[in-house]
Amino acid sequence: MAKKGINEEKEYLKDIENYFGLSEVQLTDAYKYMLTTRLTDDRIEMLIKQGKAGFLISGSGHEAVQVATAMAMRPGRDWFYTYYRDEALSIALGLTVENIFQSTMGKVTDPFTGGRQMPSHFSSKALRMPTPSSPTGTQYLQAVGTALSCVIRNTDEVVYVSGGEGSTAEGEFYEAVNWASREKLPVIFCIQNNKFAISVPVEHQITGGSVYKLTSGFENLNRFLVDGTDFLQSYAAAKEAVKLAREGNGPSLIYANVVRLRSHSASDVQEKYRTKESLDEDLKNDPLLKMEKFLIEKNILSQEKIDKLKKDISEEILKIADEVYTQKNPDASSVEDFVYCPNEEQAKINYEKLTKEGAPIVMVDAINHALHEEMEKNTDMVIYGEDIADGKGGVFTATKGLSTKFGRRRVFNSPLAEASIVGTAIGLALTGLKPVVEIQFADYIFPAMMQIRDELVMYRYRSNNKFSCPVTIRAACGGYIGGGHYHSQNIEAIFAKCPGLYIAYPSNAADAKGLLKTACNLNDPVLFLEHKFLYRQGYAKSPEPDADYYLPFGKASVKRTGGDITIVAYGAMVEKAIRASKEMEKRGVGVEVIDLRTIVPLDIDTIINSVKKTGKMIIVYEDSKFMGFGAEVIAQVSEKAFEFLDAPVKRVAGLNVHVPFHPNLEKAALPQDDWVLKACEEMSAY
Repeated sequence: MAKKGINEEKEYLKDIENYFGLSEVQLTDAYKYMLTTRLTDDRIEMLIKQGKAGFLISGSGHEAVQVATAMAMRPGRDWFYTYYRDEALSIALGLTVENIFQSTMGKVTDPFTGGRQMPSHFSSKALRMPTPSSPTGTQYLQAVGTALSCVIRNTDEVVYVSGGEGSTAEGEFYEAVNWASREKLPVIFCIQNNKFAISVPVEHQITGGSVYKLTSGFENLNRFLVDGTDFLQSYAAAKEAVKLAREGNGPSLIYANVVRLRSHSASDVQEKYRTKESLDEDLKNDPLLKMEKFLIEKNILSQEKIDKLKKDISEEILKIADEVYTQKNPDASSVEDFVYCPNEEQAKINYEKLTKEGAPIVMVDAINHALHEEMEKNTDMVIYGEDIADGKGGVFTATKGLSTKFGRRRVFNSPLAEASIVGTAIGLALTGLKPVVEIQFADYIFPAMMQIRDELVMYRYRSNNKFSCPVTIRAACGGYIGGGHYHSQNIEAIFAKCPGLYIAYPSNAADAKGLLKTACNLNDPVLFLEHKFLYRQGYAKSPEPDADYYLPFGKASVKRTGGDITIVAYGAMVEKAIRASKEMEKRGVGVEVIDLRTIVPLDIDTIINSVKKTGKMIIVYEDSKFMGFGAEVIAQVSEKAFEFLDAPVKRVAGLNVHVPFHPNLEKAALPQDDWVLKACEEMSAY
């Protein structure tokens, strides 16, 4: 299908004399939405001056295209990924002025975030409007993930996602357009070009001064270049884009030229960097004045009626603002609520039920079997990542057979783009699907860091428990394979600093299976770390638990008991700790070995109970000693069991270097058996 756009094809504009099927009542409603938005922003500005509100990012000048697009879609059935200027769209969809003021004043009644985010983050569970964030451009991939879910679930839902022109300078915008265009997904990218990214003009952001030009090469992308201050033209483009998406004819880019009638935000003064001529030119294109002129010329509304509407709406807004100001502020006692799923809402799992055990199995096969079993149990589960489909079946064969058995709609290869993998998984999860995605090597997870740290783990907290993203991310990590700098990293310490994320790090096949099966069922995001050196190690083999075996997160395993020294370890370090324990036993020293199994939650109680018994502790971890996760374990032990310690806690860990390639260098950088044994000897002699 030929790409559509105002410069290529104008068929969608032909019915303009009939207002594209809109009634006079609907046109009047459109004006009311626009007017209400403008007058609400006027009042917020006054509240800021009075010290009753703290912030505003205004959409003044953007109202026409936003209201038009909202009216072309189906609130509560379609999906809406907004950005911070989408107030007019939100009001047209059904949010109220009271909602806006509750958010602006950060009240406990704020339906968007409960006062947790700054204002202008509009959302609604009922309207299928996920709570947005402040980073520019992160929403695009999430919208594509939701559009992908629409296809997987075989619905006729359409996804709206918006942003300013400045946000299209982010690489994730192009990743999103690429994925949507390649798969012909039902998503509409509404780019609102007000010509500035704070103070930087568009020509300094985008080559050629327009992302509309840059997107011309994307196959299957329908493009519309519109005057976003003209309501009817904007509605015509939106209506056509929705029709194309709903009929399976691919995504659309609506590139709307709008004006910015207020500064970027309440803390910005655009007169510092914009000329008076530029500001005056924008005023001439005020979409509200254009709409008023149209309604008067078409005898839909009189000037008297418009004046009365302004008076009535303004008085109502003033009344609502005063009432909201009296509402309660959030209680400080709630600050830790909803970082994770509340216990009463968490998945109900029958843990450690073991009906029978099978033959010994290596870890990579245990992981593969866990995925097969959970895919059979949960038809909403989808798996994807780089090279995971058959015949490759993953570079370590962890996903072999899955796409053959469950089909390419549920198991498929992703582009080589980690932000795309995680960003789309968020969008899938928000629709109720259960994505389990693979990052081929943990070393390459960092392009997805923004999607993980600022999006995935924050959704529940920032939405005040309205939205959740139970995405499971599998990642192969660790060294001892001669992988050099970029195939050997451990990342648990970095991601443990992301509140809202569970982290598992098993040391053997049975634990890997039980923990992964649990991860596939939890209502929280999980980072599941798989040490690639353990995938086929004989000592990491275990009799295979059956399909009903699930392990709880936050429950460490005591691998060996002893009364003299405690060793805490996880991942590939557990075996090294066990070997040292056995050697020390020959010397009459009892070394207790604790396998953490999960980093978050941390089972500190099992550690403390052991330290109270032994009085001495060693923490062994593969990551660099400096700022490694072991330091957190030591800190908690020092806080909670200092009086029971008979010696300073020791750390056995990697050097503070990048893991090198040559075996001699790698051996010098990563913990070895003799390092652990030496620490035990020194601790015993203390």
